[in-house]
Amino acid sequence: MLDLAVGRLGGARRDGQHAMATAVAGSIGSGEHLVVQAGTGTGKSLGYLVPAVRHAVAADERVVVSTATLALQRQVITRDLPLVAEAIGAELPRPASIALLKGWHNYVCVHKVAGGYPTDEPTLFDLPGETAGATDHPPARADGRAAPSLGEQVVRVREWAQETESGDRDDLVPGVSDKAWRQVSVTALECLGQRCPLLAECFPDKARAAAREADVVVTNHAMLGIAAMGSPGVLPEHDVLVVDEAHELADRVTAAATVDLSVPAIEGAARLARRHGGAATEALDAASAAFGTVVGALPAERFPDGLPDGARDAVAAVRDAAREVLSRLKPETGVQKPATPDTGLKMAQSAMLQLFEVAERMAGDPTGHDVLWCSRPGEGGWTADRFGEGASRLHAAPLGVAGLIRTHLLTERTGVFTSATLALGGTFDAVARTFGLGGGSDGEEAPSWRGLDVGSPFDYPRQGILYVAKHLPTPGRDAATEHQLDEIATLVEAAGGRTLGLFSSRRAAVAAAEAMRERLDVPVLCQGDDQLPTLVREFADDPATCLFGTLSLWQGVDVPGPSCQLVLIDRIPFPRPDDPVRSARARAVEAAGGNGFMQVSATHAALLLAQGAGRLVRSTTDRGVVAVLDPRLVTARYGTFLTRSMPGFWQTTDREVAAAALRRLAALG
Repeated sequence: MLDLAVGRLGGARRDGQHAMATAVAGSIGSGEHLVVQAGTGTGKSLGYLVPAVRHAVAADERVVVSTATLALQRQVITRDLPLVAEAIGAELPRPASIALLKGWHNYVCVHKVAGGYPTDEPTLFDLPGETAGATDHPPARADGRAAPSLGEQVVRVREWAQETESGDRDDLVPGVSDKAWRQVSVTALECLGQRCPLLAECFPDKARAAAREADVVVTNHAMLGIAAMGSPGVLPEHDVLVVDEAHELADRVTAAATVDLSVPAIEGAARLARRHGGAATEALDAASAAFGTVVGALPAERFPDGLPDGARDAVAAVRDAAREVLSRLKPETGVQKPATPDTGLKMAQSAMLQLFEVAERMAGDPTGHDVLWCSRPGEGGWTADRFGEGASRLHAAPLGVAGLIRTHLLTERTGVFTSATLALGGTFDAVARTFGLGGGSDGEEAPSWRGLDVGSPFDYPRQGILYVAKHLPTPGRDAATEHQLDEIATLVEAAGGRTLGLFSSRRAAVAAAEAMRERLDVPVLCQGDDQLPTLVREFADDPATCLFGTLSLWQGVDVPGPSCQLVLIDRIPFPRPDDPVRSARARAVEAAGGNGFMQVSATHAALLLAQGAGRLVRSTTDRGVVAVLDPRLVTARYGTFLTRSMPGFWQTTDREVAAAALRRLAALG
């Protein structure tokens, strides 16, 4: 069946798809985990979906497929899965059923739309992953006109809720702001569950019911993150997990497991308890004030030995006071529950429970399992303030997530991890460790797994040049040096625009964009000028245009053709030295006798370089240059590891060779 299905689906991609489909089928059959790199253009989604769908239907065993981005999720649901189901349907005992599953907050709440919840309070504690993951919701309008008011947006969502079949936020076009969406949705903890008077119409409940009956369930990495934290029932029972865009999994699980605590958050939970639960909060108010005083005096840094004693005591006081309020919010024993559930009370209980759990985690004795740090807006660059201007906050993130992934996502099931960039430095070992496929810290035996590279249909040495500006000085702290700006101007001018600039910071991108606008006669767009999809569309539509930006452009931008013939990378994208989580992970590796720089910083940089350089060649006809303005790529000992992680372009350190190639391409139009 594999040969037949891949023959029907593969076309020019058949060799890579067949190798991948065969390997996935073998992995499912043996139970051995699979890490498979499938280059851009291979058609990897079809390569794993054919054996996944066949297994799910023939063995009556559910398969979960997870993606990191909304674009791929849509492609899998609307194009690839229906295509596979049709191609192999005749060979299956019954038609395959498919379901899409997202976090609770991604669906409109019909009870809230009907006025069943108080809407005058913000959601103070979004559950990890509830609003994150495969979706990215920009401002509602970017055409120069005034954006609709909050009220107008909410009215439109309420009208849409009467006609939508899914209730899924991503089906609402155009979208609305996060603030507007909070007025029509609830988190899982705020949901009334079986006591909801509109349960029969509940969109997230319907989605979960469909997932429990489906052969193949498509979800996102944020949901995997919640499941990896040990939350029961997040995903339906399944025996195979396929993780596409797997290079992002560890970061998404880390994000789902990261919590923070601040005075505005404590005050918000207390306000909900007073207003909707009638609970006295004097002790919590006093604990909040003491917490603010202590945390406000802390430096914006990581605490490798756990919270300082004064801060731990302050957090413990918040924990104890939150526990006391939480007990007051519980119904009295023996009192009959009201026929109509109190949604305001439910929101208060939800906020207070989350406050208690966060404080309890931070106040616990240091075990080494968490990274703890303090941040302030404008210091350290670690966080955006969500609850109030100028509020210091404490954060806790897991030191490692490999054990969480191994224990909660892979135990008693088979994992298939795939991406275009998984082999770093020529080996899968570094990435496999992040998936929990290495041995445990307690000496636990490593799960059985294999790595496979099915190649790419692209001829990288003929289609692209990797130019490293060896003559430039090593980048320092400046956003952009005159030497770099001169180099950028020379290359962009040779290319006639057609440039995607990938920068290590927003400040560097803005500085380069402003300089090029003054020096060159080509349009230069910069991330932040407009919504990102709009900027990418303008960049793709006009070959003379340049687009400069930061991390959002390093991955997921797909612009084949003459509009992208030069990809500029200003420096090797090592994590910031003050990144609390990665610096803690590097020190942990060193303490265990390993090389923290190579296992953490270099691995992080290699993944981003591979992704960034991969923006150049998106089809078999694309040609161009990837220019790295950081000489360390060819002068440092770790440079070989990094270049071996990138597509196999022909390499040079001669600027004129690169510029001449760009001029020839520009002349061809």
